Amino acid sequence: MNSVTVAWLVSVVLTVGQPADDLKAFPPAEEGMVRKVLRLPQQDKEGDLKVELLVGKTVELDEVNTYFLGGKIEEETIEGWGFPRYLVRELGPLAGTLIGVDPNAPKVARFITLRGDPHLIRYNSRLPLVVYVPEGVEVRYRLWRADAETKTMEKG
Repeated sequence: MNSVTVAWLVSVVLTVGQPADDLKAFPPAEEGMVRKVLRLPQQDKEGDLKVELLVGKTVELDEVNTYFLGGKIEEETIEGWGFPRYLVRELGPLAGTLIGVDPNAPKVARFITLRGDPHLIRYNSRLPLVVYVPEGVEVRYRLWRADAETKTMEKG
């Protein structure tokens, strides 16, 4: 091996071994915001998987009522890169049902999420999943897997 080949091999090893390099396309968080990063492991049949983003806060509330937060997850494409990033610009206000609760009932810590349908994203282990949220906001995720069996619809 000559010195050029060795230099190229060292460069490849360093690039693969440094996961922080995969964030250079994603700008740092603006003031008052936090950048959250999820690196997904490689899976067989990634097309059968989805990632659900759950954005919210843990709040002390009653156990009876159903609560949610205002806000939305926006998807943006990073100019010049074509990669998606996800952004929640603001969170709130907290709203919920009005079921009467014993005023002496203890409050419990509950993770309250944005209202609306689940936010499902294509599973992609080749890119980090990057979400920008206001400081103090939690981002959780859940994996969804398609059933291997398909069914045929009947003519109606």
